[in-house]
Amino acid sequence: MRLARSMSCCVMKRTLSAPLPAHGADRRAGLRGAEVRVVVASSLGTVFEWYDFYLYGSLATIIAQRFFTALDEANRFLFALLAFAAGFAVRPFGALLFGRFGDLAGRKHAFLATIVLMGVSTTAVGLLPTYETIGIAAPILLVLLRLAQGLALGGEYGGAATYVAEHAPQGRRGLYTSFLQTTATLGLILSLAVVLLCRAALGPAFEEWGWRIPFLASSALLAISVFVRTRLEESPVFRRMKEEGKGSSAPLSETLLRWGNLRVVILALFGAVAGQAVVWYTGMFYELFFLERILEVESQAANLMVALALLLATPFFVVFGALSDRIGRKKIVVAGCTLAALTYLPIFRELTRAANPAISAAAAASPVVVVADERDCALLFDPVGSRRFTSSCDVARSWLANHAIPYANARGAAGEPARVRIGGAVVPSFDGRGLEPGTLRDREAEFGEAMRRAVAAAGYPERADMSRVDGPRVVLLLFLLALWVAMVYGPMAAWLVELFPARIRYTATSVPYHLGNGWFGGFLPSVAFAIVAATGDVYRGLWYPIVVAIGTAVVGTLFMPETREREIHHQAHG
Repeated sequence: MRLARSMSCCVMKRTLSAPLPAHGADRRAGLRGAEVRVVVASSLGTVFEWYDFYLYGSLATIIAQRFFTALDEANRFLFALLAFAAGFAVRPFGALLFGRFGDLAGRKHAFLATIVLMGVSTTAVGLLPTYETIGIAAPILLVLLRLAQGLALGGEYGGAATYVAEHAPQGRRGLYTSFLQTTATLGLILSLAVVLLCRAALGPAFEEWGWRIPFLASSALLAISVFVRTRLEESPVFRRMKEEGKGSSAPLSETLLRWGNLRVVILALFGAVAGQAVVWYTGMFYELFFLERILEVESQAANLMVALALLLATPFFVVFGALSDRIGRKKIVVAGCTLAALTYLPIFRELTRAANPAISAAAAASPVVVVADERDCALLFDPVGSRRFTSSCDVARSWLANHAIPYANARGAAGEPARVRIGGAVVPSFDGRGLEPGTLRDREAEFGEAMRRAVAAAGYPERADMSRVDGPRVVLLLFLLALWVAMVYGPMAAWLVELFPARIRYTATSVPYHLGNGWFGGFLPSVAFAIVAATGDVYRGLWYPIVVAIGTAVVGTLFMPETREREIHHQAHG
């Protein structure tokens, strides 16, 4: 029995790591058993890693309440988004750290280390005391754990993409790596599903303490991931390269200090990944924030509709990945960026009419306008949480932003206090500068009560009426957003891997990917929400992804090469 188990283990290891046919493979053939095991074993840990990372995004509203209690409501949610973005900010540094490790020591060892770091960090979030317990230390520790998660994710993608691509036969890399591209979506769906199940099982207790359970469940996923990844062997391309002595001794400097390689990194960032990143985060995250925070849709329903739309769109990652093997990576990614840029505004306007028709009708019949001296108006953004917005303009706009009421700005007479026009009604604001704290609170309460009466009379709802939400139409619109994601993301791993030689592939693939997704994409929810809060236009934040997507479509069309015919199995030098 012991001998049989030993032989079985050896056979499984060889099967998982065996080089796959590079030239003679039939492009029309499906994945064979050995190939399926390579893809599944490589992707499973990545699913769990994305689950860990995106739990925070799924629970951003609760995180804001538990860890940023000292801030006002608008900045509380904004800081929760910024803490979410902190994990993205360090992803490029994780790419450099683990990319170098992966190019020197091997693909397998690098992404085994990333899954351990991610799993431990996520479990720790579930054990973290809140602001009420340990004060300012709570958000500081939360941000530190987010940074650790970002470092881990920065090292994960390049390793997994390189490992799968280097096992794939010529002509089917788009198909093989597209399965890996579904892992981010599946990880997000898994996180949403766990959150929904816990909410349903625990009821009100979920808001108090049950939110910790999805984070703590990461420890079980960590054990499964480590078990799977320890049974992988090294990429055949990496082994061959090392045996022939063609590996790089300094992958970082070779990637960033040699102009030929650096030029490709820069082009990949602006001509492929930046647009993919903003399309990805608009279609995977910002739409959830838009439903919950701006349209005031009940959280469980919003998560359920997003999860359903993502499930419907997930097969298209494989469809577009396989299609890129036939017509090219570049055409599909550029088309996805262009379609997203052209349709975001009409899709989100229609989403408002479908998810909260009352607020859409009220905004059309009784538009809200803040009339104020421009010099009296700040940006409503406090990066250190110490500023109070007490001018008459800021008092009015803060109330509207906190209650998700869309508004426009109009220039008032110099020196006059701001006033809010709501259809035919007018609510005067007040200047709170110099008032005692108690007096300021009383005046804010009086102004808030007057505003509540006025907006209610104009038909603005406090929350979306769930009986009037057009669920099928909302899901269809969310599906379209996710479909653009599948177009830009499905072929991306194959495109990036094919751009760089094997000796620096882990590092060079990771750098543009995580610069684009960490910085261009990761900050999208917080930047877009800050723009909305500052301007009152709930659609103004969409101009950020629109401009970036258009830029990528132009740069990609003019300067990026098509790579689907490139041979990578023996490619050591660039």
